[in-house]
Amino acid sequence: MSSAGSIQMTPTELVLAVNQTLEYAYSSVTVVGEMASFKVNQGKWVFFDLKDEESSVPCFMTLWSLRQPLEDGMKVMVRGTPKLTKWGKFSLTVDTVQPVGEGSLRKAFEMLKKKLEKEGLFDPAKKRKIPEDLTRLGVISSVQAAGYADFIKIINARWGGMKVQVAHTQVQGMDAPDQIMRALKYFNERGEVQMIAILRGGGSADDLACFNDEQLVRAVAASKIPVICDIGHEVDESLSDLACDVRASTPSNAAEMLTRDRAEELTKVRRAMMKTSQVVVNGAETAREANRDKVKKISHGILIKYIEPELSKIRENMVGVLKNIERVLSERENYVKQKIVMLGALNPEVVLRQGYAILSGKISPGNDVKITTYDAEIIASVKKILERKKYE
Repeated sequence: MSSAGSIQMTPTELVLAVNQTLEYAYSSVTVVGEMASFKVNQGKWVFFDLKDEESSVPCFMTLWSLRQPLEDGMKVMVRGTPKLTKWGKFSLTVDTVQPVGEGSLRKAFEMLKKKLEKEGLFDPAKKRKIPEDLTRLGVISSVQAAGYADFIKIINARWGGMKVQVAHTQVQGMDAPDQIMRALKYFNERGEVQMIAILRGGGSADDLACFNDEQLVRAVAASKIPVICDIGHEVDESLSDLACDVRASTPSNAAEMLTRDRAEELTKVRRAMMKTSQVVVNGAETAREANRDKVKKISHGILIKYIEPELSKIRENMVGVLKNIERVLSERENYVKQKIVMLGALNPEVVLRQGYAILSGKISPGNDVKITTYDAEIIASVKKILERKKYE
């Protein structure tokens, strides 16, 4: 018999009701705390407690979801779903966990680095060079990042003709590793690029932590297409940097490594042509000196008639070759400038300056979405989705 205002139910019904309430109110939560009682059971399941000064929350996850080495005492951030088990025990079912704070990040970094070094994942003998005829490049980065803008600007300024395919991903946070791995898989499966560049400008240790994700590091090392990583500043080191084929100190440095300098190449061509011209002229002069005794026996009129005109033609031809080279290089420079203007017009920042906005996130009722304008980022909640009348 139930009292007024209360509901009678079985233990199973109570567990189900509590879990439905939790799922509705807290479908996903992110909690930061200190790890304790870490253990792995049967090589499949991971159990640990997440605690602070006053409380402790038991956590459960699969070993496959563990992306970095962890141990007791580390400060970690976990994302998961709170649940009540059928035994009446409250726990957090974790889908993602990562260390936070400089001390914990460094400890996890060293543990995973030691493990992967033993496997030979960073072996210098496995590294591949930048293709000499590089014309097709795949880029994995956030197109809104300053590092990406610097990279594209330098690529276009140094040498024209580079075809760049861009995969826009997050480059920090819990979702970044999976997005970057999907982009790597995309480029490898299509096989349309000769090299892949992973770009991320500077940031804190927490910002760059996603590039120490074990599954991402292994994906970088396993790429069939050579990978260049340019993550953070020169002093920053990530495990993805160690696993890739070529490491650059910054996105700008990567652009310089991947392209030739137009002015420098033009100077080389001019020097080569001048050297060739001089060799031809010197050869003719040397031949004339070697045969001086024979030439003396020939009338001076015949010498002037046949030898000097040929030398003059050679000089004129060399001048014409140099002018053609300069003309072709000038045409290529104008072509590159036109492409730079086109790229500038396609820059998302230009669209934002015109009053438009970029909407990102899962668009469904009840979800939060991010609206990016030129000077603000707005978090809004979707209330209703209506079909828009289209005007032809």
